[in-house]
Amino acid sequence: MSAERPRLLYLAYYFPPSRASGVFRARATANHFAEQGWDVTVLRAPDRFFYDIIRSVDEALVETIDPRVTVLQPEMDFFAWENDLRDYSFWRGNFPVLAQKRYQRRLDRTFPEHYVTWAENAVKTGRRLHREQPFDLVVATGNPFASFWAAWELERRTKVPFVIDYRDSWTLDQFGNTDKFPPGHAAWRWEAEIHRTASAAVHVNDALRAWHAAKYPFAADRMQVVLNGWDPDIMDAEAIASAPDEARPLSFAFIGTLTHVQPIESLLEGHRLLAESGAHPGAGLDLYGHIGFFSSQEMKLRAELGLDRERPGVAYRGPVPKSEIGTAYAASDVLVFLNGGSKYVTTGKVFEYMATGKPIVSVHEKGCAAEELLRDYPLWFEPASLDPADVAAAMADAGDAARKADPDTAARARAYARSFTREAALAPFEQWARELVARKAR
Repeated sequence: MSAERPRLLYLAYYFPPSRASGVFRARATANHFAEQGWDVTVLRAPDRFFYDIIRSVDEALVETIDPRVTVLQPEMDFFAWENDLRDYSFWRGNFPVLAQKRYQRRLDRTFPEHYVTWAENAVKTGRRLHREQPFDLVVATGNPFASFWAAWELERRTKVPFVIDYRDSWTLDQFGNTDKFPPGHAAWRWEAEIHRTASAAVHVNDALRAWHAAKYPFAADRMQVVLNGWDPDIMDAEAIASAPDEARPLSFAFIGTLTHVQPIESLLEGHRLLAESGAHPGAGLDLYGHIGFFSSQEMKLRAELGLDRERPGVAYRGPVPKSEIGTAYAASDVLVFLNGGSKYVTTGKVFEYMATGKPIVSVHEKGCAAEELLRDYPLWFEPASLDPADVAAAMADAGDAARKADPDTAARARAYARSFTREAALAPFEQWARELVARKAR
């Protein structure tokens, strides 16, 4: 290992051009390690998965990858996603039951996740590259958690240490606070086994770290927290800062992905009551972002979320490419932090919200992990409950703060947010990784 240029193999299935929420943590991690002098190779999903299977891409994100990062696409079997008979192989088309049984046996034998064939090929690719020029560290980010298995298998075959990064929880239902799998499921055995070998397990907040530490106490001293953060290279926070135009009504805005776990009805009804109160005449509610994580979910979610019904003052503005996200923030006066709400869920979006220095209204259940961050943000407005009347009252107070536009308060808000950039979050982890590699090299 060269102390000046250690080599990192980063297993990140969701990586640009994917637009999945976890992509931004993965993108930032690869870029940060490259900026700090690491030779970084990323293994991601093949293009076909993003473009043809889930049809969920943001090609502008590709341009934000550090040119020093090498990105490769191990192949995979699309058996689980093929639903068109014309795509079936001769074997599957003529012997569907036997084909399904053979596929399931493969999962049972190797790893219980449909992405396992990608993971197997990631191991093959990683071993080949390691033979050509050895890696010093493997970092795997999940989901999918087959990437964890790939890192474990690479360590078994090459002795290269690995770290697992939980963007999401594997065996914990973060919103229901229940187990995702029944007792005896293979996921429990694999999670325990991987924790026994990993040099570290990284979590996005302390609540998740604590849950896993209680579940796997033998690995608790190897668990750490690396928060998400906001990306100054994509969003110019200073350019976004501006007082509302007195000549137009206020714009309340949600910027993010709309899903079924968010209390959107409380928000929509709260906005209706705000309009009826006359507190901020004509105030609009703009919804920016995708509906669901995959294009196939959109029509169903539109109906479930009530977006098919006409609602005065509410406008669905559609998705905004990450590279242009600043335009949505600049057009907004008050930001609505609409979240599923859980002590285990922070979300990366809250960091961007704080970076704007604008008023933020929370619309989520009490106890959300993001509250720990928002508590010291000077322009945070928390409803007493999710009752629409309470939401409307908080929106009115946030609107008053936006109209007041106190420059000192906004400056304090942005100063607080500067401590939550991606670089600030990743710097201690990168230093820890460098020290781990140095110790292993002795």
